[in-house]
This record gives sequence, structure tokens and C-alpha cells, in this order.
Amino acid sequence: MNVTPTRLPEVLLLEPRVFRDTRGFFLETWSRQRYVEAGLPAEFVQDNLSCSRRHVLRGLHFQNPTPQGKLVSVPQGVVWDVAVDLRADSPTFRQWVGVELSAENARQLYVPEGFAHGFVALSETALVAYKCTAAYSPAHERSLRWDDPALGIEWPVAQPLLSPKDAAAPCLRELPAEHLFAAAGALP
Repeated sequence: MNVTPTRLPEVLLLEPRVFRDTRGFFLETWSRQRYVEAGLPAEFVQDNLSCSRRHVLRGLHFQNPTPQGKLVSVPQGVVWDVAVDLRADSPTFRQWVGVELSAENARQLYVPEGFAHGFVALSETALVAYKCTAAYSPAHERSLRWDDPALGIEWPVAQPLLSPKDAAAPCLRELPAEHLFAAAGALP
């Protein structure tokens, strides 16, 4: 497995070994020992699967308190996957990184706690699977506006399809300070 830090060093791009032949392919999507050696958490507590049609944008989502780290992969289709640093005391605060994840390239993106996450489906349909380091907590669920000009995310879709919640998400400057993170967790 090849592990590459992105320009946000805590966000990791993982490229598992894919064994292809005339029958199809095989790859290992998670191995506790190998992934811990690569710097990922030893424990994930919840697996999620999302199906989206072309141009559906989900995000930017995060939880605080009870933040979630996410190991994201795409078993079907293609997405543009984005992580945004929301750790107020981080040198990369407000910076983002985006990568294309697809069934074809078999890449994974590890989005650590303290980051918002979102993606847009670029194929007719896309399945997004992600392992989470904490359980979903509706009371702590937060959203950030996908097209916040202060972030300047370069989405490959100008007019995505959004849920009402995502369409009404606040910009970063509108977030209460207690919804942001410190490098070691939630701000007091």
C-alpha cells in the first residue's frame, strides 16, 4: 500500500495494492495492522455507505464534540472528495484538499478528526463507503457551506444538487467558535 500525505499532512491518500486479472480484481480495503503502521487509528466504530447520483454534493459535514475521523473509498463510480481543516489553532486552518476517488483508481482518503468532509458525485451514480472513528451523533452534527468564498474550494461542479440542510449551511465566519476544533480536539 502506498500512503501519501496531502498538502494538509494529516489528510492521507492511500493507494492499496490492487490485484487485477481477466476475472476482475481483488484489494484489501482495511487491515488493522497495515493501516495502523500507516498512521491511521486502530479502531473504527461505524461503517457507512452513501449512494448519490451525478452532481449530488454532500457536505461539508463534521461533528463537534464527538468528532469523527473517516476512511473514505468509492466502490462504484467517481467522486471529488474534499477535506477542510477546521482546527482554529492549526497552521493549515481553513485550507482544503480535494482528490478524485473512484472504483477504478481504488484510492482511499483518510480525513482525521478536526476536519470537515464533503464530496460531489461525478459519475452517473457513485457509492461512497467510509469507516468512522466515532458513532454518528445527530446532536453534534455540523455543516459548513460548500461554496464558502473564504475557503475557495475548487469544486468540479458549478451547480450541484444539495439537500435543504446543506443548502442552508453557514459560512465559516458564521460558525460559533465552539463548533471549531483545537489541534487536540474541540475548543473549550
